[in-house]
Amino acid sequence: MASIRLVSHTTIHLPEKTERSRWELTVTEVAMLPLHYIQNGLLFPKPSTAFDAVVQRLQTSLSHCLLHFPFLSGRLATDAETTIFVDCNDAGAQFVAAKADGLHVSDLMNAVDVPLIVRSFFPMDGAINYDGYSLPLVAVQVTELEDGVFIGCSLNHATADGESFWHFFNSWSELNAGRETISRPPLMERDQIYKELGQVRFPLSEHCIERFKLPAVRERIFCFSAQAIARIKAKANERLKLQRGEISSLQALVGLMWRTITRARKIQADQTTACKLAAGLRKRLDPPLPREYFGSCMLFFMTEAKVGELLGQDLNWAARALHETVLRETANMGRQRLKNIQLYDANAFESSNVRVACSPWFQMYASDFGWGKGLAVLSGSANKFDGKISVFPGKVEGGSIDLEVCLLPHVMAALELDEELLDVLLPSY
Repeated sequence: MASIRLVSHTTIHLPEKTERSRWELTVTEVAMLPLHYIQNGLLFPKPSTAFDAVVQRLQTSLSHCLLHFPFLSGRLATDAETTIFVDCNDAGAQFVAAKADGLHVSDLMNAVDVPLIVRSFFPMDGAINYDGYSLPLVAVQVTELEDGVFIGCSLNHATADGESFWHFFNSWSELNAGRETISRPPLMERDQIYKELGQVRFPLSEHCIERFKLPAVRERIFCFSAQAIARIKAKANERLKLQRGEISSLQALVGLMWRTITRARKIQADQTTACKLAAGLRKRLDPPLPREYFGSCMLFFMTEAKVGELLGQDLNWAARALHETVLRETANMGRQRLKNIQLYDANAFESSNVRVACSPWFQMYASDFGWGKGLAVLSGSANKFDGKISVFPGKVEGGSIDLEVCLLPHVMAALELDEELLDVLLPSY
């Protein structure tokens, strides 16, 4: 019967003034405005120092980290030409300190479903990116458990995608652990991205935004060992003769989950189902952008199929369909498509679909605030809906992958009994 107790609430400002005055949003960033903030965090073993000292050091290191990412201390704004930008006015970031009385690390690590109390580890719950006109663009919360610490971060998704989220989070951890500066300064100049995507003129108001209604879903993390991933990939590539490359580990795993979730939903064979896969654009632009480019630089690639066809074929059919979509979308990704502003609407998500976000290549376990490596990656309630899959690197290095899966309770119960999924998972467990 654990409970969260608020200790303090502080606004963190830059330690000194910055010359940058504004940071304009691109088309892929404006599209994110109706969605929730990104909410991710790490569970750590308990530091040897007192919690008050931990909080004070985290606040100081966060302030210095923001000096490398000064726009995150600002607010969204729109000028007379309807250009949406970040006003680098140092309105500040939010810092919350809390205690979870009676909660232990094992309560989180050993639970079948992600405990609902995890949602209380993240500030600004329910905020959408459009709220960044008045709310902080970044808010963090450090929560002391009985034998651990959780650091949760809510970051405006119109200013950062998953790659940039973990870039910021890991940079903060470096400074807190004692480094004098960060190892990977962010690329903040946007001349190339404006050339590729164009600057955005978009009249936006509150009536354009429909707030997301969070459904009652079960959240469970499925852990796939490196050996399990290798088996799935080998099965997906059986008997296939592809013109380019091979089915990747992620395409094979997503193909498996698309099939098993669709089967668990018991959808009619003639109905259409879609798998929407988040794709980073940095490597797909010409010339490509480095990983250090900071912003929300992604799109969703969609693959559709009839339910009967998806389930009537084997795994390599689904994985090949995903593979071919990625190749086709990458080849056809011209400027015209990227300039077409379409606001995402999570409420329009079909119950027959699957949407996959995050990446096993994000450096989620690279953070060390000075207390050792993280024990587990967990996320808040943001952008959770029936059919949402978040991909995390497994804690065990060497190719393991964890999937955070959100499904309606009766669908999750059916998925847990799916023979195709169990055949892959059971050797891992």
